[in-house]
Amino acid sequence: MNTDLSSHRGARRSGRAGLPALALAAAAGTLFAGCNFAPKYTKPLVETPAAFKEMTPAEAKLTAGWKAAEPRDDALRGKWWEMFDQPELNALEEQVTVTNNQTLAAALQNFLVARDIMKETRTELAPTVSANPNVTVSRSNLQFPGAAGGSGSSTVGRRITSYSLPLDASWQPDFWGSIRNAVNANALEAQATLGDLENMRLTIQGALAADYFQLRELDSQKALLDATVGAYRDSLNLTLVLHKTGIASDQDVAQAETQVNTTLAQDTDLGIQRAQLEHAIATLLGKPASEFSLATNTLSAKPIPIPYGVPSALLERRPDIAAAERRVAEANAQIGVARSAFFPTITLSGELGLNGEHIGSLSSGPALLWSLGAAASETLFDAGRRQYVTKQAWAAYRQQVANYRQTVLTAFQGVEDNLAALRILSQELKQQDDAVASSQRYLNLAKDRYRLGIDSYLNVITAQTTLLANQRTELTLKGEQITDSVQLIEDLGGSWNGSLTATTVAR
Repeated sequence: MNTDLSSHRGARRSGRAGLPALALAAAAGTLFAGCNFAPKYTKPLVETPAAFKEMTPAEAKLTAGWKAAEPRDDALRGKWWEMFDQPELNALEEQVTVTNNQTLAAALQNFLVARDIMKETRTELAPTVSANPNVTVSRSNLQFPGAAGGSGSSTVGRRITSYSLPLDASWQPDFWGSIRNAVNANALEAQATLGDLENMRLTIQGALAADYFQLRELDSQKALLDATVGAYRDSLNLTLVLHKTGIASDQDVAQAETQVNTTLAQDTDLGIQRAQLEHAIATLLGKPASEFSLATNTLSAKPIPIPYGVPSALLERRPDIAAAERRVAEANAQIGVARSAFFPTITLSGELGLNGEHIGSLSSGPALLWSLGAAASETLFDAGRRQYVTKQAWAAYRQQVANYRQTVLTAFQGVEDNLAALRILSQELKQQDDAVASSQRYLNLAKDRYRLGIDSYLNVITAQTTLLANQRTELTLKGEQITDSVQLIEDLGGSWNGSLTATTVAR
């Protein structure tokens, strides 16, 4: 191969000419490495009451000396469902994992995608190096004049093989913090999706507990109806006996039969809701509904004291609030990305390579080629595009602030709703207990008067219907009390006390 010395020397000259530019760019990089056009981030302020409105006076007294936003040792911790002392529920909750529950699995993958996007963006801080080795074979024809005394000329062909091993490198120093802010924004989004994952986990755990207790309430309702059907049949048998003796009429018998059949229909109807709840639990556990069943068992859970602390603790204990706050910080970092577009982009580039006719010649000094250079580009006119992008970033930030504050307000509302529900339900249950007791007394009197022939059987039916309605209402209230306790725990953030930090996301 004929080595092109002029191009070789030109490459060396261009390399030497690029050295001052490279040095200037490096100095500028050192000078502006700390530039960051994102606003200084502070967590948005939210109005936080000193105490929950729906607390009882005794509960308010207990929390009067607590400091705002300070984690307490009496917060919910660990497996909160174990507070209800239900071994079967404990076993079911242990099965709520990212392996079994597909909604959780999808949330986990969403977090992993967000984390990898952050890592991908971070690679833009490093230079890009590429290699393009090649082998070229060419042929050239050389003409020589004829020999002395002769005429014409002769042509000699030459085959040339060229081996080249170039390495190209380019780097855009992050002078204005565009890439760093993008990395930060993506890291914050990954933290937010981790909060979404934990919030989804808590939601599913709460849904499982609520479905379980509703199913057990239906089992208690069925046990009550089964016993009631038996009692009504006894009443029917008594009516048939009295009918034979002439005390009861055909109408009394028909009414007693109607009472039995109506209650049987109500008893059977419970099977629909129970089956649907069982299917819902199976889905939460990631199992086909056809392969899952729970044996019948009555509701045995009792009301439990729930440590809920002060309202400001919600800002630390709810993963959805933490996720919303991280998205505010993310939007703040995106403002820095938008602002950096107003400044020029500087690119440093270099090439290092080997070139020769033989592979062995690539190791010699003359085979080495290199060049260095720097370039800058700046948009001079874009009809205000960058200004509008920056305005969009600010609007997105304000939107996320509003979303964060709304999330906090909704959290306060949820806790207040369930505190009020539990407080009022405790009073209502006492009143309902009295209603059941008086209904039972009313039924006993109605039966005695019917046996003596003083009143008709219609009075007995009325008393039985009243007692059954009050008993079913009492069971419903007990079920609501337990499910509202579950909802309160969920509104308090369950036992989540994690931190959505960069360290957590980087694992």
